[in-house]
Amino acid sequence: MTLLALAVALDLLVGDPPNRWHPVAWIGRLIALARARAPRSPEDLALYGTFLILIVVGLAAGGALIAQALLGELPGPAAPLARAWLLKCSFSLSALFTAVEIVRGHLVAGDLDGARRQVARHLVSRDTTGLDEGSVASAAVESLAENLTDGLVSPVCFYVAGALLGGVGAGLALAWAYRAVNTADAMIGYRRDELEYLGRATARTDDALNYVPARLAAATIVAGAWLAGQSRAGAARVWRRDGSRTESPNAGQTMAAMAGALGVTLEKRGHYRLGDGPPPDPDAIDRALRVARGAAALGLAGAGLTLLVAGLTLLVG
Repeated sequence: MTLLALAVALDLLVGDPPNRWHPVAWIGRLIALARARAPRSPEDLALYGTFLILIVVGLAAGGALIAQALLGELPGPAAPLARAWLLKCSFSLSALFTAVEIVRGHLVAGDLDGARRQVARHLVSRDTTGLDEGSVASAAVESLAENLTDGLVSPVCFYVAGALLGGVGAGLALAWAYRAVNTADAMIGYRRDELEYLGRATARTDDALNYVPARLAAATIVAGAWLAGQSRAGAARVWRRDGSRTESPNAGQTMAAMAGALGVTLEKRGHYRLGDGPPPDPDAIDRALRVARGAAALGLAGAGLTLLVAGLTLLVG
């Protein structure tokens, strides 16, 4: 529990390190290097992609185990702080909130082009050049909701599961195994061109790993809506109704819950339409941030409580 609390504090106070020092960027470079050397035929691509994700996950988990062992040899408080930093790098919360706030600031200032550039740079992979204000705001809110799963709830869930089963080292290894899969999915897990084959194993693994965390994240959004003074009932209703309307079995869970909490429609044209009401505006982005902060706080509190109860149970036993 202490390590998780320290990791969250580091995220909020320090944020993410520069890319050249960030393990996620190292994983990304490895995947990009492997992709450049991929074979051409669909059958070979699929097999190559399977071995690629196995190797990347093994290196990430093994690297985390080695790093936590070495960091544990540091003197005094440096050891837990370094291990907390290793855990912190597997998730990102403050950077997500900051990116969404920047997009909102451009929209408030009437700078639609700037908002388009920022949402494309930090939050989504879609083409944003022709998006109107409502579509840009929708993209920001969608990404905020979806990334609660990818950026926070999933890695924390895997850390907690590993820590309960095998201690801190196992927790860090599972958190980084998840982060490796999710990073690979963001880079090659698409159903287009050669990626349909190269990224098939990665995409299916990412879907499986996120299945439970995505639904836990949606539940925290429902509770976070209540904390933020938004519609808890609307969040629960739209989550049940629209949570499965996206191509991904997981992305729609949190997006639908957020749409219901805010009373807006989140839409990616030609792909999905979630919720009821008008498209979001800058005020809706602000309300979404309040909901997301409440959801994150509740999720982290639940994770910390789980670790605390498990530790007390071991002591009593």
